[in-house]
Formats: sequence, structure tokens, C-alpha cells
Amino acid sequence: MVSTTKNRFVTLFLKNLLAWCASLLVLVPMALIILNAFKSDGETLTMTMDLPKIWTFTNFGVVIEKGKLVRSFFNSFLYAGCATIVVVILCTMAAYVFSRRRTKGFSMLYMYVVLGMVIPVNYVTLTKVMQVLHLTNSALGIILLYTAMQTPFTVFLTYGFVSKVPEELDEAAILDGSTPANLFFKIVLPMLRPAVITAGVLCFLNTWNEFIMPLYFLHSTDKWPMTLAIYNFFGQFETNWNLICADVILTCLPVVLLYVICQRYIIGGQTEGAVKG
Repeated sequence: MVSTTKNRFVTLFLKNLLAWCASLLVLVPMALIILNAFKSDGETLTMTMDLPKIWTFTNFGVVIEKGKLVRSFFNSFLYAGCATIVVVILCTMAAYVFSRRRTKGFSMLYMYVVLGMVIPVNYVTLTKVMQVLHLTNSALGIILLYTAMQTPFTVFLTYGFVSKVPEELDEAAILDGSTPANLFFKIVLPMLRPAVITAGVLCFLNTWNEFIMPLYFLHSTDKWPMTLAIYNFFGQFETNWNLICADVILTCLPVVLLYVICQRYIIGGQTEGAVKG
């Protein structure tokens, strides 16, 4: 009995130690950024974990003014918000069709869409397509790219929810004379509230944090989202690391707050959707 208790204690201790070591990989860089965001230019040359000698709160004001973060914030909100709305509506509709029509053809089409989660993006071909369609350096182009990138995972996520909605509701609504649009938007969609919230929040977080797509396809600084505003503080002869760290904090703050507010919906929604599908 004593030996069993000792083994359990050792196992628990090792698991906690491993968890703390893994957490340090995230916590140390985070602490480094937070501390250096409040330092002066000279103190951040070495990027150490030391506390600031003088806490400089004006770095955030300088970042907002010189980094044009107000404009970048609205750009990010426009891109992420529009892409999220389009993705949630279209993907829930697609998932509903896939779950109801389980023929061989629709099953193959569903697998084709979901494969987008693991197939890498060919940026050479994508760049050529964007140039031919004249979508490079445009808000519409980047919104369409965000929509395409988030579609596979969102369809996969919502498919599990839709599969749990009883088909008898569809039959009853059709017998009552409901149109396909009314059936989906007034009966099925309200029952998918956890899926809609989960998919919407995750899509917004992913598109807000996207860096590669706007870097390649947005050439004008006036159209940059917040993730690219950090380049305003990289100079040819010097780099203001304190302003860069402050910019990183301001860029991450909206999505962190959104995740904290919607955390229970995300966790609950993913748990419910994982039961079937």
C-alpha cells in the first residue's frame, strides 16, 4: 500500500514538473515582452529579464501614434470581422448539407474540403491567382483569403454539431410548409448556437493573428493590420525593442480579452462537437 502511494506521488510529481517545464516555453517569452515594454531605449538593448529601472508607460502612447495602430486596429477588425461572418454562415450551411446528404459524392466532397486543414498553401500559385483576379493589395482580396483559410476547420468543427440535430425536425418543418431557408435559419441554426460561437471566436482569433497573408498580399502600409504594424519600429540603423514589445502587447490584448470572455463557450462547444462527427 505504501509503495503504491509512493509511486502515485512520484508519477504526479513528474507530470507536474513536465507541465511546468512546458509552461516555461510560453511564460518566459511572455514575461520578457511585458517587462521590456516598460523599459527605456537603452535598457532594452540587451533584452534581459531584469525589472525596469524606471517604468516607462509612455511607450504605449508612442506606439499608438507612430505605429498608426488606430488605423491598423480598424483594418484588423474589418478583415477578421468580415471573414468571420462569411465563414460562419457559409460553413454552417455546408456542414448542414454534408450531414444530411451522406451519399458517396457528398462524403468525398466533405473529405476534400476538410483536407484543406493539412494541405500546405502554394504561395507561388496563390500569388499568381491573386494578380490575375486583381485582388492583390485590396481589402476584398485579404478577406477572401482569410475565408478560404478558415473554411476547412470550421466545416469540420460544425459538422459534429449538425449531426446531432435530429432529422425528424427537418421532416416536421417540411410537412408544415417551411422553405429550406426558413428550415435552416429559423430552426436548425438557433440550435447550433454553441457551434456558431465557438467557430466564430476561433475564426476571429486565427484571422486577427494572421501574419503571412497580409505580409505577402498587402503592399500598402495604410492597409496593414496590427500584426504588420510592428515593422514601423524596425529601422536601418536601430531597432526600438521597447516599442516593439509594447506593440506586441497592444496587438495581442484584444484577442486575449475576447478569448477570456468567450472561453467557456469555446471549451463547451468543442467538447459537445467532439461527441459525434
